[in-house]
Amino acid sequence: MKVTTATSTFNPSLFTSTNPKTLFIQRLYITTLARKQRPEILLSSITRALTVKCSKNGSPESISGENGGNFKDILSGMVDERVEELLNKEENRVLLDGLEKATQRVEMAKRELAEIEKQEIEAKMMRDYINQLESRASEIAECQKEILQARAMVEEAEQSLTVDGGRGMDSESEVMYKNEERLESIKAASISAIIGTLAGLPISLTRVTSYSELILPLAITFASCALYGVTFRYAIRRDLDNFHLKSGTSAAFGFVKGLATLEGGPPLQLDVDSIISHAFDGAVYISENLLIFLFAGVGLDFFIKLRILSPFPIDRSGPKT
Repeated sequence: MKVTTATSTFNPSLFTSTNPKTLFIQRLYITTLARKQRPEILLSSITRALTVKCSKNGSPESISGENGGNFKDILSGMVDERVEELLNKEENRVLLDGLEKATQRVEMAKRELAEIEKQEIEAKMMRDYINQLESRASEIAECQKEILQARAMVEEAEQSLTVDGGRGMDSESEVMYKNEERLESIKAASISAIIGTLAGLPISLTRVTSYSELILPLAITFASCALYGVTFRYAIRRDLDNFHLKSGTSAAFGFVKGLATLEGGPPLQLDVDSIISHAFDGAVYISENLLIFLFAGVGLDFFIKLRILSPFPIDRSGPKT
């Protein structure tokens, strides 16, 4: 059968091509046309525009547009057969599979592109949020700095107010404190002088023949013991359980006063009797004075523990004595 065209809009001779790719393109073209418009309108337009000449046994026979129904059936059958033939070929199946896979890859690429765009939008939003946080962090740091500066200014103002307002009170309290310390030192000197003098009275009585001779030794003992009492209070401070410190203070005063008494006696001669005599007298004087100052130290410690006398410095948190 030989088919020729009578118009430029459709060429049926294309269906006779033996190229599989051409036939596949023809199939796609016909399918596209069939989707865009109704098949009845497409075939009716083809039947009006075409003149089909057939030859059978050498006698031509014409079919005009009046036999549109027969031509439509013939054309539909021919197209269906040709399409089935094209679809049944292995080459075209491979092309169709490739086209389908390519379509799937395009769809996947579209989805991936949409996902990437979504991720880019999220990343942009995250960057904007981070920038906002950084700006807020800088603002917070500035606020904290201002708060610290204001706090420092407030503290300075409080200190200045405290200094200015408490100067009068501090000066008054300082004066009172010094007066209290002086009073406690006087009390320590009096207690030590009285006890030391009483302790040294029997020793002095053994060396005098009249009461008038007691005035000088008792006055010296009284003055030295008073000085010892003040020194004892400032030396011991609040370390009341330190026996070595208390006994060392008494021993120091005893040695000094004993050697001073020995110095006031007869001069030393360069002979054995004079040396022995001075050594014996020195030991006696040191022992006597050591005994006196030990009694004074014991008395001071006793009165401190009775809280009649306050150690140095006075504890302001405790009750006043």
